[in-house]
Amino acid sequence: MEDAGLSNKQIAAGVDLAPSSCHERVKALRSKGILLGSHAEVDYRALGLALEALLFVQVAKLAAREVDDFVRETGSVREVRSVFLVSGHFDLIVHLAVRDMEQLKRVISEHFNRHACVLRVETSVVFNRMARHEIPIADTDL
Repeated sequence: MEDAGLSNKQIAAGVDLAPSSCHERVKALRSKGILLGSHAEVDYRALGLALEALLFVQVAKLAAREVDDFVRETGSVREVRSVFLVSGHFDLIVHLAVRDMEQLKRVISEHFNRHACVLRVETSVVFNRMARHEIPIADTDL
């Protein structure tokens, strides 16, 4: 999880397996749906996306299908990096990466404030982000 760019040979050496056995285990993890993909971590600022924000969205009481549709629609917005359906006062937490405040304002206006099911949106600007990639379980739990 810390480096998806490692070769099969490097992974095999790191876990003390033959490369062929390692390859079969990785293939099995993919087929079981445990490994969902491999992704590069990108510096948004280097791409001109200097502003990240979290939107806390409250939606009207809706049928589960309507909520699922709204979550799916929200996830398809180009600037959206993650969508979390959560419990509590808000229903969604949405992570955005945008160029500037003007683009942030446009995305909120076009995709959230104008949507019939959205009751309220609160925005927090992200000053710094730290992400962990390792799995939070001990070897003994496996």
